[in-house]
Order: sequence, then structure tokens, then C-alpha cells
Amino acid sequence: MKTADEFSSPPTDYNLLVPDGWFEISLDPEERDQSILALVDLQFRGVDNAPHLKRELMTDLQKRAKRAYGIGGTQLYLSLLTAGPVPLASSLLISVPAADEWSACSNADELAAHLADRWPGEDTELGVKKLEAAGDAVRVRRRDAPNPDSQMGNTLPVTTLTYYVPIPTARRWLMLNFSTPMDPLADQMVHLFDTVAGTLHWI
Repeated sequence: MKTADEFSSPPTDYNLLVPDGWFEISLDPEERDQSILALVDLQFRGVDNAPHLKRELMTDLQKRAKRAYGIGGTQLYLSLLTAGPVPLASSLLISVPAADEWSACSNADELAAHLADRWPGEDTELGVKKLEAAGDAVRVRRRDAPNPDSQMGNTLPVTTLTYYVPIPTARRWLMLNFSTPMDPLADQMVHLFDTVAGTLHWI
């Protein structure tokens, strides 16, 4: 496995390891609906009397997938993990922003300084963290108020953890955007997110 500083030309792809209980929704418009239907069928397996809830979930997932694709999303994962009867709700969106996004920032330190002005306040942690294979990345943890209209009625604060990782020799960035509404378990969920981010490597 090559580390970031061993690349003399941009990598052709990336890879990372996610928990077995995370379901990938295809963001490709030609595959998106079929992928969402498979997830909904999995979630409602054995439940025949909830057509309204199934339609609501499908509509919400379609909106999220279209929005993710529109901002350069490449992969979207949703957690199906549970702790006993409690679902460990979380998501991961991987995206590559447009070429002119932060084009003036050539490394993680520069981008961290740029982003520091965007998110002042006590609910934000921002710094540079070294990922073992992928190199230095900007790590931002935030805690935001819920938005029930766009979060399937969620009324708990949402914790997000975002990694901005420079793609070697490309002056482009890969974003890992983790999110969870499990406010009482936020620290444990963030630990899981950090572990997943730590497996990122370039190909």
C-alpha cells in the first residue's frame, strides 16, 4: 500500500474499509432507484402494513442521493447497525468537490486556516490529523441543531465529522462526511468514524 508522499502523479482511485452493517446506495442516476429500493426492502423485511412509511423513506433517500450526486458525491453509505433494539443511525458521504473549490489551498494546513473562519464557535473542533496512508487531512467535528423537515423528523442534535483529504499531486480534495443524530452516543460514533477514515488509502 503506497502512502500519499509516494505518488508522483495523481492516484487513479481510493479505497477505505467500512463496517459490515453499512449499506452503500449507488449515486449513479441509472442505478440509484434500484439501490434505494433494495435498502427499503431490507429495512421493512417482514413488515407488510407500512406502505406509507416505506414511501416516505424512499422519497427521503431519493432526495439525499440526488443532492449528494449534485455536489460531487461518489459514494453514500447508511448504517444499519444496531445496539440491541437501538439503531445506530449514521451516514457517510464521500465526494470530490469541484476543481476550483479551495484550489488556492495546496495542503491541509492552508485549508485548515481557510476553514477556521467559516466555523467559529464552541460547537466546532478543527485541526490537522495525519492519516496513516492517505496523508495529512483537515478534521472538523461539529454539533448542529436538528432539522426535522430534512431529517425524517429527527429532533436530536446532529454530530458531523468531516475529513478534507488532499489528493496527491492533483490540487483536488476528497471529502469524507460522516453524520449521526445519536447525540448521547456521539463520542462513540465519532470514534468509529475516525477508525473508518484511518483506513483511507490511494490506489
